[in-house]
Amino acid sequence: MTNIFVALFAYMIDKRFGEFTFIKHPVILMGDLITFFEKKLYSDSILRGFFLVLCVLGVIGFVSYVLEIYLAHFNFYIHFIIDAVIASIFIAHRMLKDSVKEIIFLETIEEKREAVSMLVSRDTKDLSESDIYKAAIETYAENLSDGVIAPLFYLIVFGLPGIIIYKAINTMDSMIGYKNERYEKFGKVAARLDDIANFIPARITALLIVLLYQKKFDLSYLKTAKLHESPNAGYPISAMAQVLDLQLGGDTSYFGKIKKKPFFGDGKSTISKTDLKQMLSLSF
Repeated sequence: MTNIFVALFAYMIDKRFGEFTFIKHPVILMGDLITFFEKKLYSDSILRGFFLVLCVLGVIGFVSYVLEIYLAHFNFYIHFIIDAVIASIFIAHRMLKDSVKEIIFLETIEEKREAVSMLVSRDTKDLSESDIYKAAIETYAENLSDGVIAPLFYLIVFGLPGIIIYKAINTMDSMIGYKNERYEKFGKVAARLDDIANFIPARITALLIVLLYQKKFDLSYLKTAKLHESPNAGYPISAMAQVLDLQLGGDTSYFGKIKKKPFFGDGKSTISKTDLKQMLSLSF
């Protein structure tokens, strides 16, 4: 029960203050640790990638466990507040919302393309205004799961070590979980572990989007949710398409090559600034 209140307080801290820019973000330190072990262990091998995951989670799991044991010696209320403040650092709702909101107020399409390029991995230099808004809505929906709901879920279930370890898994996936020549094998374990870690949170996120935005239990989004190549990303994206009555997805350019992608939702395909505003105005 205490973890639920810690999660609520942590969420409120993030919503009010956002990222603490005066400290080095722990995810950067996690990235440094992953890079260190990658230099020591890299080989075009699934087994070597497994050892990297084991080493990273071993170090971060040990540190987070020792931290929680140390904090347990404090007065209950001090322990509660410190847990919530630390946990809030690993929640990214304020930063995500502000980054997407910025696109609304930019005047030229070049500025909008530049802003959305900081949020997505697709090619952005030739995106139309509608495609820019679509990319922003898709990344917002997907990152609600990865950056908000999943961290809160693991905080509630496993306490402070849970949210820290989850972010380590998520960071490994973002650094080495790619299907390219270097990481196809080495990053496979990290990528699959991230899929497993996000399986439940992605589905919770989709349900919350529908319940909070539509105020009713409508599971129509399930028709297209499973079409995404990711076992998880399609759920929040399809749910967002449903509540905004949009058609998201479709063929997308990555590194100069068009990638065939399914559509999510049966709504309008031309997306406007109004749709982006509507998404951001809805309570979450």
